[in-house]
Amino acid sequence: MRPVLRHIANLWTFMGGTPNAPQWTLSEKLDAIQLAGFDGVCWAPSTELCEGLRNRGLIFVGGMASGDPQQFPRLLAELRDGDAYHVNVQLGSDTISANDALGLTLRLFREAGELGLAPAIETHRGTCTETPEKFYALANAFARERGLLLPTSWDFSHFAVVKHLVPSTFAERLLVRPDLVQNAQQFHFRPFNGHHAQVPITDGRGNLTQEMLDWLPFAEAILRCWLEGNRDTDREILICPELGPVDGGYALSTFPDSWEEAKVLRGEIDRLWQRLTAS
Repeated sequence: MRPVLRHIANLWTFMGGTPNAPQWTLSEKLDAIQLAGFDGVCWAPSTELCEGLRNRGLIFVGGMASGDPQQFPRLLAELRDGDAYHVNVQLGSDTISANDALGLTLRLFREAGELGLAPAIETHRGTCTETPEKFYALANAFARERGLLLPTSWDFSHFAVVKHLVPSTFAERLLVRPDLVQNAQQFHFRPFNGHHAQVPITDGRGNLTQEMLDWLPFAEAILRCWLEGNRDTDREILICPELGPVDGGYALSTFPDSWEEAKVLRGEIDRLWQRLTAS
């Protein structure tokens, strides 16, 4: 047995491309994703998207964002009907109490379990997990209630920005719960520094930026940590090179095209994985 890496693209990397350039159709995006060697897509469900993924043999990692438990049944049913392989959840808001966050989480997992879905709570700005303190409080409360580790979709960039960390301390400050890292299957690998949740991958001429080079050792540390708990298993790790457009508040206007950058980032992640799993 050996673990498997699945590369997952996010459709928002195609947004806000070169000004005045023709917009890609969904079919063209999915063809490009498949051609670039990705195994699946993360996005909200739609009939056209899910059919396109099925036709190409691509995995669907469904996305949902809600703090309204009355909406959970509809959102989860749509994800089930779209054959969601995994579910990425941005849960609640940054203003709800710890007790309310736990209540939402328990209800989400109960209802998702009844539908056979595997959700993971994303560490994300503007949600009940936007800071390390809020996230770990939720994870600890979930463990007390359910006796289980909280399934997590890790995006470490938000925590790094909250704490204004420097690259040399990323692993020390962010990999403080290896049990939660090793238990997880969804990871958003968006290179960052302590002040920017997204940094450019290349300089536009094919060279990796210094910011990207500073982040790569942390990406390797995440993979090492995960493999320490999963090396002799057949578990899958789903990694999304989560690069956003200018309109999402992540890329800056001077950054290269997000989709082209995501392809480069996918290659760098794959090289790390191949080296670590071969050793």
